[in-house]
Amino acid sequence: MFPTLTRMTITPVAGYDSFLLNLSGGHAPWFIRCVVMLEDSAGNTGVGEIPSSEGILAGLEQCRDLIEGQSLRDFRQVLTQCKARLEGNGPEERGRQTFDLRVAVHVLTAIESALFDLYGQHVELPVADLLGRLGRQRDEVEALGYLFLLGDPDKTDLPYPKPPESPRDDWDVVRCQEALTPEAVVRLAKAAHARYGFKDFKLKGGVLSPEAEADCIRALYEAFPDARLTLDPNGAWTLDQAVKALNPIKHMLSYAEDPCGQERGYSGRETMAEFKRRTGLPTATNMIATDFKQLQFAVALNAVDIPLADCHFWTMQGAVMVGELCNEWGMTWGSHSNNHFDISLAMMTHVAAACPGEITAIDTHWIWQDGQRLTTEPFRIKGGRISVPTTPGLGITIDKAQLEAANRLYHSLEVRQRDDAMAMQYLIDGWQFDPRRPTLVRD
Repeated sequence: MFPTLTRMTITPVAGYDSFLLNLSGGHAPWFIRCVVMLEDSAGNTGVGEIPSSEGILAGLEQCRDLIEGQSLRDFRQVLTQCKARLEGNGPEERGRQTFDLRVAVHVLTAIESALFDLYGQHVELPVADLLGRLGRQRDEVEALGYLFLLGDPDKTDLPYPKPPESPRDDWDVVRCQEALTPEAVVRLAKAAHARYGFKDFKLKGGVLSPEAEADCIRALYEAFPDARLTLDPNGAWTLDQAVKALNPIKHMLSYAEDPCGQERGYSGRETMAEFKRRTGLPTATNMIATDFKQLQFAVALNAVDIPLADCHFWTMQGAVMVGELCNEWGMTWGSHSNNHFDISLAMMTHVAAACPGEITAIDTHWIWQDGQRLTTEPFRIKGGRISVPTTPGLGITIDKAQLEAANRLYHSLEVRQRDDAMAMQYLIDGWQFDPRRPTLVRD
């Protein structure tokens, strides 16, 4: 006998963030997410975490009557009905650069995660065992150390986190300080390695000149010669700049993520294909293959080797479908992330565990949010890996006190949407986003 879905609770939440730099500017001292909880008549609760916006919150409310009162047995039909209703709002497009302005895919992901969590608890199986055609493929998931260049928070009057009075280790200190040199990036990597044991590192670029960011990779390679390294400037560079900067260090890189974008009438897929031809470097993307039709065109042009299929941008089932296609086509699956809490970390872990074939280390911001839990026991990154739970559902339990505190922080904020220009204007007067100019290159 399947239980009935009795109640959906929608809770917008906020957490604190460091002054992380990227092509869009600098992260504000807070980030916004949304937690969805579904309760059933058996007393179980399923959860999901997604980005938040007024549109997403409205979209979730739009689906409430399609969920509450339904049998858990029919959870796939519930998702189908929600998808159809949201599609009635009209077509959606991904925002420029790192922003995603879509509503439907995020709403569906939150509902999907909560439903799979509940269904897994009912049938006593982990979510990883339920996803995809084959279910769980691995019992551990590798994670990469996601490194950023950091602005100086002391040059602002914004409430960026400060190092604690009694830091646990060097990571608690360096993630709160300016880091704009190769030496500072290596210190970040060493601190993250000491706490989490990472074997792979990714540097978010699009901040300094291509040559300066290539020097950061050189320093990382010297410090971690056996690590798999990558650099992601979010398509800020021209094709010629990307080739010039990365060709000399291609032996240090496992792949290049979005090294160039559209230019002179050529699409981003065409310039990426030409970059591959000129350098021989594999490419990864979360910009030129963000849905299945775009992925089809990217593959046809031989523009991408590693589609980064974040479950929040593709849905959990959609991300695993990308992994299945990659396995059939001889490609590699990877993932992308934005700032998130530990519910998302659990979602990403189960998705990666269900992707067959070759996958890259998952891309996660969790190390920047570590210590801001919403669950009673967040998944741990140890030895660069996350163990996939064998407990039913997602294997997490919400800490209601922590959730309520994060909701209070959300309601205390005047700005409840991402704005990477705000903090940058403390560093450069009148700074504005330019998708083809690195953040600190304004001369």
